[in-house]
Amino acid sequence: MKNSVKIDFKLNGQDVSVETHPMKRLLDVLREELDYTGTKEGCGEGECGACSVMMDQTLVNSCLVPIAQCSGVDILTVEGLGNQENLHPIQQAFLECGGAQCGICTPGMLMASFELLQKNPCPNENQIREGLAGNLCRCTGYMKIFDSVKKASEVLK
Repeated sequence: MKNSVKIDFKLNGQDVSVETHPMKRLLDVLREELDYTGTKEGCGEGECGACSVMMDQTLVNSCLVPIAQCSGVDILTVEGLGNQENLHPIQQAFLECGGAQCGICTPGMLMASFELLQKNPCPNENQIREGLAGNLCRCTGYMKIFDSVKKASEVLK
């Protein structure tokens, strides 16, 4: 590939290496080159949060991150939280409380919830609202999402 570079990083705890254009979005590399399709594209402009992933323990919109910035970093996607056989408590809470509906915002909501609960294991409702403020949902009206985060925080105590 013309003008490609090799980028090495950790993805969900595993070493990965990709050769791609340095300005290709992390979102596209995850979905198209590494087949990690859990991360969704909503707006493509960093406004909706659907593509949120953890990058060196900080929540980022992967649609805004050029892959060149990922060299040597640790990326955690929704696939890294858990799987069908072993759900993360946040994923289980979303399932039990109905926090997911159409599924477009869900991966970003899960990742934002993960970051929030890492920083604040016992958030109140206002702190949950603030922690998820960068993530938009068109389906739920947010209350079931907030309930899901509260339930996850109780399990993770």
